[in-house]
Amino acid sequence: MGELGLMGLNAPEEYGGAGLDTLAYAIAMEEISRGCGSVGNIMTAHNSLYIAPIQNFGNEKQKEDWISPYIDGATIGCFCLSEPGNGSDAGAASTTAKEHENGGYILNGTKAWITNSHQAKATVLFATTDKCKKHAGISAFVVPMDGDGVSLGKKEEKLGVKAASTSNVIFEDCVISKENLLGDPGMGFKIAMKTLDAGRIGVAAQAQGIAQNAFDAAVDYSTKR
Repeated sequence: MGELGLMGLNAPEEYGGAGLDTLAYAIAMEEISRGCGSVGNIMTAHNSLYIAPIQNFGNEKQKEDWISPYIDGATIGCFCLSEPGNGSDAGAASTTAKEHENGGYILNGTKAWITNSHQAKATVLFATTDKCKKHAGISAFVVPMDGDGVSLGKKEEKLGVKAASTSNVIFEDCVISKENLLGDPGMGFKIAMKTLDAGRIGVAAQAQGIAQNAFDAAVDYSTKR
C-alpha cells in the first residue's frame, strides 16, 4: 500500500502524500477492504485517524516530522482516544497530561482497543489538561510509541480483522515536549470530533467493500451448491 501511495492518500504532495480527494480515498478503501478487511482496517486507521488530525491541525514542523516519514508504509501511526471506562467519549478522557517542570507535559492513563498499536511508531493521543473545563479541557498530542513510559497491553483476541493488531496503550509518567501539543491547549475535543467525522467515511467504505465480497461469495456459492 505504501508503494501505491495509499498510506498517504489524502496527504499533500509536499509531505510525500498522493494529494488525492475524499472520493478517491473512499474508492481505494472499498477496493482494499473487498480483498481483506484487516488490511482495510490498517489503512483507514493510519490515514483517517493518525495522518488526518496532524494534517488538519499540526504546524509545519509537526507535519514534516510526523507525516512525511509515515507515507511510504514502512512506518505507521495509531490513534489513542478510547478508554476502558468511557469508550470513545472524547470529553471524558481520564488520561491526564499535566504540565512538567521542563516546560512540557507528563502523561498518565490507559487507552483501549487501539488499532495498529503493536506496529505504530507514533500516536495521536487525547488527554485531559484541565479537568475543570470538561470538554474544553481536553488536549491532543503526537507521542512517539518508543518513548519512556509507553507500553502495550496484550493483543486482543478477535473474531475477525486479526491481521490488524488491537490492544491497550499504557502511559506511565511519560514526559513529552510542549512541541508535541497538537493545535492549542483545549482543542482536543474539536480535533477528535473532526477526525471521527472524516473517519466515518473510511469505515463506511470499508464496510461496503466487505459487504460486496460477501455478496459475491454468496452468489457464487448459491450457483454451485
